[in-house]
Amino acid sequence: MNVKSFHDLVNLLSLEKLDYCLYRGQNYMTPWGRIFGGQVLAQALMAAYDTVPDTRIAHSLHGYFILTGDVEKPVIYQVDTTRDGGSFTTRRVSAIQNGKTIFIMAVSFQERQEGVEHQYEMPTVKPPEELIPMVEQAESIRETHPIIYRIILSAYQGAVEFRSAR
Repeated sequence: MNVKSFHDLVNLLSLEKLDYCLYRGQNYMTPWGRIFGGQVLAQALMAAYDTVPDTRIAHSLHGYFILTGDVEKPVIYQVDTTRDGGSFTTRRVSAIQNGKTIFIMAVSFQERQEGVEHQYEMPTVKPPEELIPMVEQAESIRETHPIIYRIILSAYQGAVEFRSAR
């Protein structure tokens, strides 16, 4: 699957439910032929979220990339419902290809609660529509720094537009 829009990204992260706690995901076709790790992590989290109540949010996640994934084959996600407590829920997810685990994740969910805020106030910056997209900014260095220009363009896939506020 190619990702050129936000809608494509949402479709990529949507999983097919095969059975109880068993899901299948599709792959973004990377130019390097291996599965993008962020995709596997995001799909594993989506599988875990499907097994917990809507009132719970993920607050802790640990992931381990075990083997390289093949973009030509779907990934199967198996969710272990480790614990369903009064306030916390714990899940373990294995991402599997060819009968082998390529990624494992442990994620803890918590009932939504009021608590201490640790967030800084957002600085005053221009709104996104007034900022220049990264690809347009890169045009200014096309002639003087062609290698950096190519690196920036190769990183841009089109699904997400970057606009720097600084």
